[in-house]
Amino acid sequence: MVHFEEEPIPNVLARRRYRIAILVVTVVVVLYGSVSFLIAQGVTNASRKPQEQIPSDFNLVSEDVEFFSRRGDVKLSGWYLPGDDSGPHLIFVHGIGSVRSGDKAVGLAARIVGLGYNVLMFDLRGHGSSGGDKVSGGFYERSDVLGAFDFLLRRGVDIGRVGLMGFSMGAATSIMAAAQEPRITALAADSTYANASELIAREAARKTLIPGWLTPVFMPASKLIANGIYGIDIGSLVPEESVADLGYPVLVIHGTEDKRIPLEQGQRVAGAAKEGSSIWLVPEVDHLDAFLTHPDEYTERVDEYFSSRFR
Repeated sequence: MVHFEEEPIPNVLARRRYRIAILVVTVVVVLYGSVSFLIAQGVTNASRKPQEQIPSDFNLVSEDVEFFSRRGDVKLSGWYLPGDDSGPHLIFVHGIGSVRSGDKAVGLAARIVGLGYNVLMFDLRGHGSSGGDKVSGGFYERSDVLGAFDFLLRRGVDIGRVGLMGFSMGAATSIMAAAQEPRITALAADSTYANASELIAREAARKTLIPGWLTPVFMPASKLIANGIYGIDIGSLVPEESVADLGYPVLVIHGTEDKRIPLEQGQRVAGAAKEGSSIWLVPEVDHLDAFLTHPDEYTERVDEYFSSRFR
């Protein structure tokens, strides 16, 4: 009779612990990679909405226009709202998931046009009537803003009197675009973010069950995925650094009760801007609600700023 020696119990337990450890590590890695991918993918998801208002709602004369981003990869659609022939030009830049007319922007444009400005409103890529099926948190949208600037340049406007009026992601995008185009000499930023990585982590916590303190852990992998799959360098989206490259003061507007982009993000951008920049902290106002709640003061402050830049 052949006798088999039984494997010592400690060896069996050690092997079992090893298998459990491998399983746990595998689950953690898969979970980490999956969440990181979803965060990166969330940055690119486009959301198209219909226009909330149109220029004729405010008895505005308008021209439907189309132009390409400076990269030449996407055709963009917009409205050109003429004011005075000799007046400055403002390019309105909306936020993510919005449209050119979102957040009552046409109402603001009507007031601005009434003061003699000419306004160009357009849909960013992946929004409204513009081309493209992906968004990028400002990375490629910078080229859209610069394409709008180039469009005005081709129309022969006084290029030394062109400013940007950005809202939310559009504000951050405007800052980063202006840092690449020295011929832009004025910028107002309503509810801007300071650092995209921080905001994306915050948004991931807001839209999922992941605790806010944990979402930053996924950002390194999310950045790699966004760069590798979509060509988006999230780490480069830092308006608080870009604004320091602008050679002129800017106007920052931010609601003190902003639940989407924390107030301190706007304060950081204003703090990094050139001396002479100003920040209007609007009391008890949520994200992008400053114009809705204080339309007269909002218009006055915006006009005061751009008038000072275009004397």
